Amino acid sequence: MATYKYKHLTLDDRISIQKGLKDRLTFADIAASIGKDPSTISKEIRGHIIVKETGTRSRPFNPCMGRKACTLQRKACAECEQTYNWHNRDCYCALCGRCNDSCPDFIEEKCKSLSKPPYVCNGCKSIRSCTLRKQVYDAKEAQKDYEENRSNSRIGIDLTPEELQRLDDIISPLIRQGQSIHQICVNNADDIMCDERSIYNYIDAGILSVGNIDLPRKVRYRKRRKKKTIHIDKLCHAGRTYEDFQKFMEAHPDLNVVEMDSVEGTRDSLKVLLTLFFRDSSVMLAFLREANTARSVTEIFNSLYRKLGRELFMKLFPVILTDRGSEFTDPAAIEFDESGGRRTFVFYCDPQRSSQKGSIEVTHEFIRRILPKGTSFKNLTQEKVDLMMSHINSYSRRKLNDRSAYQMFSFFYGKDTLDTLNIRSIDANEITLKPGLLAK
Repeated sequence: MATYKYKHLTLDDRISIQKGLKDRLTFADIAASIGKDPSTISKEIRGHIIVKETGTRSRPFNPCMGRKACTLQRKACAECEQTYNWHNRDCYCALCGRCNDSCPDFIEEKCKSLSKPPYVCNGCKSIRSCTLRKQVYDAKEAQKDYEENRSNSRIGIDLTPEELQRLDDIISPLIRQGQSIHQICVNNADDIMCDERSIYNYIDAGILSVGNIDLPRKVRYRKRRKKKTIHIDKLCHAGRTYEDFQKFMEAHPDLNVVEMDSVEGTRDSLKVLLTLFFRDSSVMLAFLREANTARSVTEIFNSLYRKLGRELFMKLFPVILTDRGSEFTDPAAIEFDESGGRRTFVFYCDPQRSSQKGSIEVTHEFIRRILPKGTSFKNLTQEKVDLMMSHINSYSRRKLNDRSAYQMFSFFYGKDTLDTLNIRSIDANEITLKPGLLAK
């Protein structure tokens, strides 16, 4: 009887699978070579299929069932007729590869071999001459997906929103009465069902109604140099990746995108700025938060929602693009209002790809002129932040045809909206982008 190693697949195992597919080996042969069950090989391949829309050296991607007998010449789409004449020679639509979406006779042909093992085109003898949609298995990409899924599975708080609310209802009132975490756990062990360390972590992460300031002994402790990052929702990125963002924008090209990020000061203060950048007008808003938590971000959006009203809020913030910082790990609280109605869509950049929201990163340079790195936010107030953003948004920029972001935003949404957001126009000769602005 065969024995199998009950361990995760390694990169070497995945490379062996890719090589076996190229050599046209069966799942059983591949499994035997790395000491795994054939069903493991099948699940691995089907779980990491990469779809490619590629043609050949002489023909573009074209999965049309009638491509070989098609005689249409620049008739399937107007774009071909306007831009493609191939040096005044007749251009067959079958050779164009761009008419599938507009041709009324288009029916996609799917390779029947992809519906049965090995489910991919690795090792197919016809791949070099095939213009259909392809499925391939790539060992390195499969390993990357595995490592990302493994990482996501090991972070976060394994609590549903209902369980978290139940804990909050028990613990927070007792802490406000002056009781210690130990006292609460001893007398409510059957209701809480988690240890003291977990409760401290929840409070430290800012996901309960009480904070560290409510713990009489803990506030005396010196702040640790590095705190463990805790995510509320382990699967918050699902359906909100940058690829999902691109597909959403293709379907809704008229919607404005607001980029979101944080700006931090020195370690002597927990205060941090939430920044929001409007791509259509280049206006940036900034809001001071007392701590860099997911709850504080939600509170900012709830405040804006109440101040602006539902209709104006949805007009200003239809789509939000942000990074994968721990303070942005509760997207549902941003996307939906307190009654459960959707008010926006939140998407995330790829890991380590801040360039995907490069506009807000560049505009942060204006903030750093006034609040250089190494500046403490300890004495910063929202009034000072509003003053700083008024000067930044009144600054004329070449990319705006020597207009200011304030002027552009006023054109799109009206001056009254900026007044509501506490942003005012500063005379050009009065604009100050130096630290001395906030010292006045």
